[in-house]
Amino acid sequence: MKIRDIVNRDIVNLTNCEQEPIHIPGSIQPHGFLLGIKKDNFVIDFCSANSAEYINLFYSQLLGKSFSEIFGETALQTLTDYIDDGKMLSSSLLNITLEGVDFLCTVHLSGTNYILEAEPVSIEQKAVSDVYNHTKQFLSYLSGTQSFKELCQLVAKGTREITGYDRVMVYRFDKDYNGEVFAESVRDDLEPFLGLHYPHTDIPAQARKLYTQNLLRLITDIDYTPVPIYTLDDDQDKTLDLSLSTLRSVSPIHVQYLQNMGVGATLTISLIYKNKLWGLIACHHYSPKNLSPEIKLAAQLQGHFITSQIDLRQSNEEYEIARKTNLAFEALNIETLSAKPDTFKELVKKPDLLKLCNAFGVSVFFNGEIYKNGLCPHDDEILFITKWLAEYSRHGSFVTNKLVDYIPEYKDCKMASGIIYHSLSIENNNCIIWYRPETLTEINWAGDPTKSIIKDEKGMSPRNSFKLWREIVDCMSKPWLKPETDTAAAFAYSMQRQINLILITQEEEKYRKLSELLKQTNSELENINWISTHDLQEPLRKIQLLSSRILTRDEEIPESVQDTIQRMNASAARMQTLLIDILKYTRLRHTDDSFEKVNLNLLIEEITQGMDDSLTDHTEIITEQLPDVHGIPFLLKQLFSNLISNSIKYIAPGVQPKINISSPDAPLTFNNETDTLYNVINISDNGIGFDQKYAESIFNIFTRLHSITEYKGSGVGLALCKKIMQNHNGYITANSTPGKGTVMSLYFPVKRV
Repeated sequence: MKIRDIVNRDIVNLTNCEQEPIHIPGSIQPHGFLLGIKKDNFVIDFCSANSAEYINLFYSQLLGKSFSEIFGETALQTLTDYIDDGKMLSSSLLNITLEGVDFLCTVHLSGTNYILEAEPVSIEQKAVSDVYNHTKQFLSYLSGTQSFKELCQLVAKGTREITGYDRVMVYRFDKDYNGEVFAESVRDDLEPFLGLHYPHTDIPAQARKLYTQNLLRLITDIDYTPVPIYTLDDDQDKTLDLSLSTLRSVSPIHVQYLQNMGVGATLTISLIYKNKLWGLIACHHYSPKNLSPEIKLAAQLQGHFITSQIDLRQSNEEYEIARKTNLAFEALNIETLSAKPDTFKELVKKPDLLKLCNAFGVSVFFNGEIYKNGLCPHDDEILFITKWLAEYSRHGSFVTNKLVDYIPEYKDCKMASGIIYHSLSIENNNCIIWYRPETLTEINWAGDPTKSIIKDEKGMSPRNSFKLWREIVDCMSKPWLKPETDTAAAFAYSMQRQINLILITQEEEKYRKLSELLKQTNSELENINWISTHDLQEPLRKIQLLSSRILTRDEEIPESVQDTIQRMNASAARMQTLLIDILKYTRLRHTDDSFEKVNLNLLIEEITQGMDDSLTDHTEIITEQLPDVHGIPFLLKQLFSNLISNSIKYIAPGVQPKINISSPDAPLTFNNETDTLYNVINISDNGIGFDQKYAESIFNIFTRLHSITEYKGSGVGLALCKKIMQNHNGYITANSTPGKGTVMSLYFPVKRV
């Protein structure tokens, strides 16, 4: 049977201590011994090298043997009952006799092994009544203190009395895990550490993580020699996670750090707030010191008490702040912003706008204008900050109590060190910003934090100087609390909604004015149209009358003059036709006639009967069975009249017009639309046709593809047809090939839209 130790021998120094695997050191402190017992069969798989000092059995005698084989069935039953009762990691320790020696043990599960850590009960014990009295006294602190700091001070004093340590500190972290001695009880002859700060490098990240898992850590003698843990060499990567261990050996870097401070023993109790490491109760003794289980339990209870009070006391403080900020918010929220030019000017002057987040100044940037009140930067600086924040936050929100960390070039931090920014709209960088001025802070460090690592001829090591070092922190405001930022966000959101309503109102007003202008313009156009169709027709009729009289006189008129007068008369007639078509086009959109069911077969028959006999005699019109459509009869009559007339008009010389009017058997969609079906009417002819590239432009008003000498017309007819189809919520399309005729397709909705 081959045995090896699992000591982690990776070289640890100041350059890699942040990555040190302190949870798997492979060794323990010597004030107890450790057994790793397989969960499935209770075979001893790990054993510390010092087992013989406590039970006269060497690790080589224990490894690979079952727990009952070594210690007997009674001991095994005691262990399994303890595990089955769910007492692991509880305040109830395991009392067990091993090889005739009484031990108090902690038991926890690590991977597939139960870790049993045994300490003899021979340690001097404090009377249970004394522990009870100290705990009872602490309970009186809860009702007898006003401030949280005062409570922490009494906790430090009580913990020192019950444990007997030379120094007890309540140590709290900031957001960057720099530490501050928040409260302290210390032996009279020792230098106090109260108020001192320590850099985050003093407690690296992996150590902070372990503090959240294992809430009590004890080092009984800083100068201890680590005891290796041995195991059967049956797996190359075999190790043991000691994150929850009470005997776990600590980092040599941490030992050196404590030695530099002159500390002989320590007790550390974690203070957890909202699942995060809020701080520590750190106990220092300047000589070796161990504690009985009862005292450790009482000390840990102090930590639980103070942790509960962190939540309660801070919640009370936050509640009071939230109550005041909410009152300010409610007072402001009943105010309604208007579209008046001075609305933001009046808003920023309201005291409640500053009270809702306890700010010293506020500015609103809206549509290029700055409105501000209180302690604010200059306008050009506000413009600079506004533009930067809009880009940085992507028109969102931003909070900081040290703006210079984000904008180093911003130098006027005295007026605006801390800000709360909320965008009000994407356009024009509209926003609201609250400001807090600089609050100069003096921080007393236990040594220069920039020299937490020293380098000498021996290499790098933890700092050995804890001499007072003062730092003045500038360009930083008082931190914004959560109730303050929440209330500011709620008000900004409310303000954003009101601004959107203002913008909508402004748009509505703009469209209302445009609508009024459009009505006025349409009225003027109707007057012009009236003049065009009535007043202008009067001189045209006179021109036609006078020209006709001249041509009917008895005296002889030269032939050239007669030709000129006839052309003048024809031009006047064309102009009169154009004016009548324009009148039809403009009147079409103002019709109020109601839709009704129209029989197209009867409608087309009525149209053909009313046409000039000279046209119908030489034209073949074939009408198939057509569906009924919903429409305005007189407009549909005009529509089909125009289309039939066009088919007859645009025919090649010597060709008899042939027109076919048909409809598919079932309704169709238009341009792949899926929500509407249309009855389609196709009007095809054998006319001259046109190039398909003009298929859309021919429906524009006054568009002609041929000269007036070739084919008569005003260029309004097809535009009129398109307008009629639009009034019927339908479409008209044209498909044509030069010399082969044209197909006009009319799309009428099956159901009126």
